[in-house]
Amino acid sequence: MTRKPLVAGNWKMNGVASETRRLISLMKNELETLHNKVDIVICPPFTSLESAYYALGQSSTVVLGAQNLYFQAGGAYTGEISASMIKEFCSYVIIGHSERRTLLSESNDDINLKIQAALNSGLKVILCVGEDETARDNGTATVWVEKQLREGLKNIGNIANINITYEPIWAIGSGRAASGNDAQEMAFFIRKTLSSLYGKETQNTRILYGGSVKPENIDQFLQQADIDGALVGGASLQAQSFTDIVNKAAGQ
Repeated sequence: MTRKPLVAGNWKMNGVASETRRLISLMKNELETLHNKVDIVICPPFTSLESAYYALGQSSTVVLGAQNLYFQAGGAYTGEISASMIKEFCSYVIIGHSERRTLLSESNDDINLKIQAALNSGLKVILCVGEDETARDNGTATVWVEKQLREGLKNIGNIANINITYEPIWAIGSGRAASGNDAQEMAFFIRKTLSSLYGKETQNTRILYGGSVKPENIDQFLQQADIDGALVGGASLQAQSFTDIVNKAAGQ
């Protein structure tokens, strides 16, 4: 089964609108030449989504993703952003990133509601799962990840528009990435778990690796049988490093 790679750049809380336009201008043309070989998603902060949308142009093959959403469709939820607001500019949304799980105490139930809201609005989901350092060290990483998957996907009948990112919490922003073999073992386990829930359909599900991804280490992840791309953090804030990663994914 050949799955088209997906590379998403998560800009996190970085960049005002003018910086967003500048960064996109530096890499837009090169990225668009690769669209037949790899799907490319850029995820700026909410305040830069409109600027990014017009900087790319409506016919761009590079698409936008949001970094989060709120599960309610609208109402008195000060500071929150709904799926319909995101859909005006975005095709994808990241849900369950480890920074939100750990810093903002998002539960699997919260994430489940967000996934339902995203899918109901026609957005594609990048669902993040991964263990902390304690779970990795004591051998319970798979238990941790299986719980995130089963509870996060509760009552989700179809995962055709869901991509999974394995991002070990201990690797996020640490400069320490999992080994290619470790990432493959978990990606295989994720696909096996999804298969128990959804059957053969999950052979088409893309599983990404996230966690201190760089041009220097991306090859060890892309060469793995069950890894189909990457969710890139800090390296996506530099035009050259992000385009290098995308080019390597396009060559797989």
